[in-house]
Amino acid sequence: MLPAGCKGGTCRTEASKGESEGRGVSNIVMRNIRRMINWWPPFLGAGIRVTRWDVDWRAVDVEMKLRRWNQNYVGTHYGGSLYSMTDPFYMVMLIGNLGREYVVWDKSASIRFRRPGRGTVRAEFRLAEGEIEEIRKALEKEEKIEREFAVQVKDESGAAVAEVKKLLHFRRKSGESEAGNRTDHRAAKRKVDPL
Repeated sequence: MLPAGCKGGTCRTEASKGESEGRGVSNIVMRNIRRMINWWPPFLGAGIRVTRWDVDWRAVDVEMKLRRWNQNYVGTHYGGSLYSMTDPFYMVMLIGNLGREYVVWDKSASIRFRRPGRGTVRAEFRLAEGEIEEIRKALEKEEKIEREFAVQVKDESGAAVAEVKKLLHFRRKSGESEAGNRTDHRAAKRKVDPL
């Protein structure tokens, strides 16, 4: 269940629409979302921490410090943890921006290691309004589409440690088509005939 002021995964209040930091009710909601994600066992165990999650769900920053429990045999960041810190964010951000009438899934991913990761590494996820609108427009014409998103994991000097590419699948939920010729068969099954 989403808190008051949230619709389709996007949390906004009148007081915070123009704000990017600290005062609106939705900033409290976002802080709680960050806390829940930071306590999620896969992230907690690897030491992955969300440091920024904008109210409009278009910017997320994640960091991971090198610790004994997330380093590999040679003392650098474990590759699986580097990937884990990039895993859900584009999918979750796009679900939040597109709304409940769309299905968004990670379809595939690849990671290319550029250099050993030492110290604190960071990844910054960004979505532009144009990207979101392009997906909506494409789904008016096609039943399903795929789009690739990329993010770099960088070390403290700003050098790329890894590059991750995510292929995401998008479609409108059944019954939500612009043409209106599809029906939601799951909803139809839930309706019970009283006779």
